[in-house]
Amino acid sequence: MGKSNDLRSVLEMLKGIEGQLVETDVEVDPHAELCGVYRYIGAGGTVMRPTRQNGPAMVFNNVKGHPDARVAIGVLASRERVGYILDEKPERLGYRLMEAVSSPIPPTEIPNEKAVCQEIVHLSTDPGFDIRKLIPAPTNTEEDAGPYITMGLCYATDPETGKKDITIHRLCLQSKDTISMYFVPGGRHLDIFREKYEKLGKPMPISISIGVDPAICIASCFESPTTPLGYDELACAGGLRREAVELTKCRTIDELCIANAEYVVEAELMPGEFVREDQNTNTGRAMPEFPGYIGAALPEVPVLKVKAVTTRKNPIMQTVIGPSEEHVSMAGIPTEASILLMEKKALNDFVQNVYCAPFGGGKYAAVIQVKKVAPIDEGKQRQAALVAFAAFRELKHCFLVDEDVDLFDINDVNWAMTTRFQADIDMIPIPGVRLHPLEPSSDPEYDPFCRHHGCACKAIFDCTVPFDQKERFKRCEFMEVDPAKWVPDYKA
Repeated sequence: MGKSNDLRSVLEMLKGIEGQLVETDVEVDPHAELCGVYRYIGAGGTVMRPTRQNGPAMVFNNVKGHPDARVAIGVLASRERVGYILDEKPERLGYRLMEAVSSPIPPTEIPNEKAVCQEIVHLSTDPGFDIRKLIPAPTNTEEDAGPYITMGLCYATDPETGKKDITIHRLCLQSKDTISMYFVPGGRHLDIFREKYEKLGKPMPISISIGVDPAICIASCFESPTTPLGYDELACAGGLRREAVELTKCRTIDELCIANAEYVVEAELMPGEFVREDQNTNTGRAMPEFPGYIGAALPEVPVLKVKAVTTRKNPIMQTVIGPSEEHVSMAGIPTEASILLMEKKALNDFVQNVYCAPFGGGKYAAVIQVKKVAPIDEGKQRQAALVAFAAFRELKHCFLVDEDVDLFDINDVNWAMTTRFQADIDMIPIPGVRLHPLEPSSDPEYDPFCRHHGCACKAIFDCTVPFDQKERFKRCEFMEVDPAKWVPDYKA
């Protein structure tokens, strides 16, 4: 397989694999229509049915109002496709990311003249400058607060330590040169940087790189404690690709950006400036979020003042449907890697694998596969769930299964839950703990025992067989054969 280390080379690679990419030259409106199309083609995840799971990525070559641009969507919307992109078996992706975190390769800087992201430069002082005309940012639905950059890699620097961080945030195009930026409460690293700049009364320089190597998108979704404050996730992306991510200096702000990005927005987060997120639509809605519900527009969100937009020639805008399988890949696989890393430290090789399944949006639900080999292992499975909960406040449900259960097949997980689980003894509720603020049932309106929004109940579902009863629960064993002898084109 050829070298793929930017969005264009990855799309070219996927073209050569049957069922992984489709293109269309039919004009599409980025306002609701584009995402409406892809909802059917391959969104998956928690998108309302009908939607296709494991469908192809899609490139729209004819975007209304943007004759020189294309839009790519669904690049990471299947675990199989992520495997192709990272040259790894889908079931080993969590391990691959765990290894990358442990073997980081720091990014490197190249001169501006070698950075393709700056082939074309648009300055905010140019006549007619309007970011909404330069970037074909879609709306997911007709209720959205506005066009959103959903795959923008936001890169900034701690003003005290000089350490870097890169994350993906909800970015709404508010005017010709302003963008609103939503920070999920709970100590996101860029939010910590923002608070420091606020105290200094200074604007915070941020580069937003769009249309990058998908390995960077995945690596950017690691969180503490796996990547603590000061850990540059671009080093993890370097570990994934086994080569350094190339950065270059921005043209108008004191910050770096990803050198082979399709678009870069150079901006400053303004101290003390806030805007109502839906000021242009008054719908009360923001955009669809990963749990499958549309997020409420916030009355006050910080404001980015755009200084410049730089692009490649004929740039490709990369976007994502909020609740799609693409979020599961970006958020879920790094969470799997983080849980595996912590379980190994706590329980050695007891945990076999972890899957953050689509029904949890990659954040709320984890299937943890364990292997009990001795009587002393009984009870460790529940300890494994506690290890996962202790580190990841956004995790709501842990499903524990034995080594004979395919954790990536939710039907098989549900089979274990049906035949190896009794709710009165095998479900362990943990009330009054912190969850994700976007989970709508974690609220006093739903559950009066919730102290306040986002403080609710986690649960362990122990679907493992007690060690002393393993023989009673032995699955049917079939003859091992090579089916290709009878069906030559058989694929597992």
